[in-house]
Amino acid sequence: MSVIFGPVPSRRFGLSLGIDLSPESKACNFDCLYCELEPAKPTDRIPHPPLVQEVITKVQEALRKFPQTQVITITANGEPTLYPYLDELIDALNKIKQDKKLLILSNASRIHEPQIQTSLAKLDIVKLSLDCATPRCFKRLDRPLKSISLDKIIKGMERFSRLYGGLLVVEILVVKGINDTKEEFAKLGEILRHIRPDRIDVGTIDRPPAYKVEPVSYERLFELSSELGPLPISIVSRNFGQKYFTNLSEREILDLLAHRPLSQEDIACLFDEQSQAIIHQLEQEKKLKKIKVGGVDFIESDL
Repeated sequence: MSVIFGPVPSRRFGLSLGIDLSPESKACNFDCLYCELEPAKPTDRIPHPPLVQEVITKVQEALRKFPQTQVITITANGEPTLYPYLDELIDALNKIKQDKKLLILSNASRIHEPQIQTSLAKLDIVKLSLDCATPRCFKRLDRPLKSISLDKIIKGMERFSRLYGGLLVVEILVVKGINDTKEEFAKLGEILRHIRPDRIDVGTIDRPPAYKVEPVSYERLFELSSELGPLPISIVSRNFGQKYFTNLSEREILDLLAHRPLSQEDIACLFDEQSQAIIHQLEQEKKLKKIKVGGVDFIESDL
């Protein structure tokens, strides 16, 4: 797969160009039940990570092709803070980003480390995951390496929040029967009041998950969010409210759908008529497949 994918529409950040720092295979120190990637044993290393200059060259090419990009998103087939050249990459991206925002999507597993805090503090937006308030829930849902401590993550998020001057977002992903209790959310509320993020995104499974787990309803998300108390909460929905009409080649479409399955609503929002025609043809040729999640059909590629 390519180091660069997209752009894709993000409900909270706009049109996002993705950087995959682990393009060869999944490399994550978690194995979350809800992950969009195939199940894999947790690891603390990215095999054969791309070089910084390779990433920068690809980003520059993509920005020339997609000038409407609003956000450059650092992510991975796993956890991006495992990338060994992260600090160097962030410095290089800041030099070429133009008017775009730099965003990282992290599971927060290394946020307690001073060097990671220093590196992430250079970004415009940092989005960290915190699905559980209790170790039992954390181990059951996020399935981390044994060396990873929920207490260290929470304390690290508190310290990072004090030094960071950008937009700090904490995401809670709710899975039916695991972290969907009022008790768990009440404890999350206590923790988040100490972290003091700029925004808390509360969502549920809306793409094909790695394991057989189920989403909760929007109404349940609303009920649980009320347990967090007076915090800046955003309940994630599937409504974009904007269309982008991006034109991608067949190869770019296959690569994007291998990184991120899209619903028919996503496709109608993101692609122009020519790109949608390519997707239809790829479906006819059985190069794409459909998966149903929470009553919504998603299209993905096995590239």
